[in-house]
Amino acid sequence: MDIRELAVPGAYVLDLTPHGDSRGRFTEWYRADVLSEATGFGLTLAQANHSVSARGALRGVHFALVPPGQAKYVYCPSGKILDVVVDIRAGSPTFGAVDAVELDSENPRAVYLSEGLGHAFVSLADNSSVTYLVSSGYSPGREFGINPMDPDLGLPWPTDVEFELSAKDTSAPTLAEAREQGLLPTMAQCTARYDELRAQYRR
Repeated sequence: MDIRELAVPGAYVLDLTPHGDSRGRFTEWYRADVLSEATGFGLTLAQANHSVSARGALRGVHFALVPPGQAKYVYCPSGKILDVVVDIRAGSPTFGAVDAVELDSENPRAVYLSEGLGHAFVSLADNSSVTYLVSSGYSPGREFGINPMDPDLGLPWPTDVEFELSAKDTSAPTLAEAREQGLLPTMAQCTARYDELRAQYRR
């Protein structure tokens, strides 16, 4: 398992190593030690989510207020998705930065994003299955979204897909509007949270 940081600081892609024979295939899709070595604190598991999406289903850009925020570890065991990470931390030197990774069942990878980052994905195949581990449970009053079609963000969505979005994601504010409304986590809040998690991890 190899891990490297993406263009958005605090987000990582993990190249997984499948092992197979005539019986099938085995993959270690999550290793706490590998992740914690890279981040300094790893992932506190609070909830595990699973979605199945038709081709063109687009989910996000979603984020949670910090603290505590919601870190995510995303894996696609079947099908294919384009996974997108956005730096929405107000005051971040890389505010608005974007990176995208294809996750599929043939060349297994995973994406980790720290608390305070925005997350979205689009399914590139019917019945794409996405499993993600999260560091905090569902809390509707603390979870928000950015419109994934915000032209100023210019997310790298494919041009050969007909998108289907929820009403909530369609009506979500742009990144600029969310910033004006004070909805976004700040870099100071996120840095304080990361420091707190590192201190807890060292105990």
